[in-house]
Amino acid sequence: MVAIVKYIILGVLVSCYYFSFSFTFLPPGINTKLILAVLGAVLVGIHLVLKQNVYMDKGLLGALFFALLFSLVCFIAVDYNHTTDYAYATYIVSFFVWILASYCVCVAIRWGHGVVNFRLLTYYLTAVCVIQCALALAIDSLPGVQALVNTYVEQDQKFLMKVKRLYGIGASLDNAGVRFSVVLVMIAVLLVKDDIVRKSFFKFTCLLIGFFAIAILGNVISRTTSLGGLIGLVYMFFNLGLFSFVLKERNIKTYTALITIMVVAFYIGLYFYHRSEDFHRQIRFGFEGFFNWVEKGEWRTDSTDKLNKTMWIWPQDTKTWIIGAGLFDNWAFNTDIGYCRFILYSGLMGFAVFASFFIYNATVFSIKYRDYQHLFILFSILTFTTWLKVSTDIFLIYALFYNMDILTKGEAFSTNDDNDEDRLLYSRNF
Repeated sequence: MVAIVKYIILGVLVSCYYFSFSFTFLPPGINTKLILAVLGAVLVGIHLVLKQNVYMDKGLLGALFFALLFSLVCFIAVDYNHTTDYAYATYIVSFFVWILASYCVCVAIRWGHGVVNFRLLTYYLTAVCVIQCALALAIDSLPGVQALVNTYVEQDQKFLMKVKRLYGIGASLDNAGVRFSVVLVMIAVLLVKDDIVRKSFFKFTCLLIGFFAIAILGNVISRTTSLGGLIGLVYMFFNLGLFSFVLKERNIKTYTALITIMVVAFYIGLYFYHRSEDFHRQIRFGFEGFFNWVEKGEWRTDSTDKLNKTMWIWPQDTKTWIIGAGLFDNWAFNTDIGYCRFILYSGLMGFAVFASFFIYNATVFSIKYRDYQHLFILFSILTFTTWLKVSTDIFLIYALFYNMDILTKGEAFSTNDDNDEDRLLYSRNF
């Protein structure tokens, strides 16, 4: 019982970090991410007092440099254009908030399990994403649950209800879709790379079920989820040997679980598609492109039509191409496309620094953890593909990795049995 309560508390902390939200009874600027950042700063202070030294990861110092440089370029863009839109000019503040909040989460997981690593983090993020999907369905179909959530949680529900979009607690629209996609990629890589997971039929199956639950239900919340689902599926199929035409005995269990869950998920979805009007509507929205392809012979959605026809908006003069117009908030140029919004805000100068920031993060971990290079390559693909649709970033996951790396001294991505989450490898005392 104590263990279950511990897991629930840790899961809530992870969710408050990954899907941050505000409370209706607190000032608008205070959200769960900021609260965790304050707690993280306190923990850093305790660490310094007890250790009497400071350990700063060199990779994190480089990330700090890029975040600071990007903020500076954006500030210059705002100042040069005489605007007051500091959306990304304050990115350095967001950087520190993510770092401190993730430090709190990583320390909490290590206190609870004695270790914090990629495997354990993927377990928690998978569980959190599945629960968010279930919550979104419950909020949509149960008025009592919706009333309870809306009473205490502030996440612009009026707009979400106006556009008839599902939402969890802090999980909605493209931000949720991008974060679901990140977790889907993490699950796929863990299933391929981690021997502990591969050897455990229970863990392997649970992660696979989580993958398909997020890929299907998450897509109903935000169709951006399909990007992570597609990347993850392609990666698993090619790296689990399904296209090698060589059936190895050690992979029979893997193939059986994967194919069985895919078939079961398909038939469960088909059953509710024909029996539930709400599920029918939600599935048609989430997989609109697939239904249009089957019924009309063309892969298209209303949102992609709008993006392609009206949202590719570029600077009209050389100055804006170079330093931008200093406008980002309030849908200033009537476009959601990330490439357009970043360039219109801070020009090619700002965009080049921001893009380099994510290339740098991926490169740091690719060099340090060569067994997991695929993960960071896929993250880079996800980042630059996502910007074709929406202006958001995935630094929140890199912030977790930086802190895991610091707390575990380079063992956060170990696939060694001796580094299993059930073993107490690191001292809980600072």
